Amino acid sequence: MKSVVKVSKTVDEAIDEALKELGVNKDDVQVEVIEEPSRGLFGLIGSKDATVKVTVIYDPIEIAENFLNRILSSMNVKGSCLVKKEDSSLFIDITDISSSDMGIVIGKRGNTLDAIQYLLSLAINKNKDNYIKVIVDVKGYRKKREETLIRLANKMAEKAKYSKRPIRLEPMNPYERRIIHSALQHVENITTHSEGDEPYRRVVIQVK
Repeated sequence: MKSVVKVSKTVDEAIDEALKELGVNKDDVQVEVIEEPSRGLFGLIGSKDATVKVTVIYDPIEIAENFLNRILSSMNVKGSCLVKKEDSSLFIDITDISSSDMGIVIGKRGNTLDAIQYLLSLAINKNKDNYIKVIVDVKGYRKKREETLIRLANKMAEKAKYSKRPIRLEPMNPYERRIIHSALQHVENITTHSEGDEPYRRVVIQVK
């Protein structure tokens, strides 16, 4: 576990400095006050600053790295994890992975990758009040998939206009359906909705 010792005029100031250096929230640490501040004689002679030791007891980056390394090992997949935390979001990219192993991690239409992301989110947010959004990607797969879905959405919208019939897409997960809906939200004379039950729920594109 990471820890730092900070000295400042007050205990709170010392804790704030430690939290800033460690890049975590107060709920994620254990604080030990080594020395209380003292004003000394006449507020001048023998005065002492506060000294605290702050230890990280919950590190989402460390949890993510350990979790994914175990997952990849259990799948007999070789790869590295780059984890970055921005505000209340955690971004993980699996790199240094072969094409065949990449296919295993992604799965059919990204189902395996989504399952890994879901399980990691449960592990990161277990017993936590402040929710952290978790995004797991493999060598930019999600961005490429988004671009593919947007192209598909526009193509099927044109087909719906030409045929005057509803176009039903293949079943997709909620994340991918949102991409389709968003891509066609402002397309003239086109409307979209979802139908069916999970995991076979799909987007329907039709002319207004």
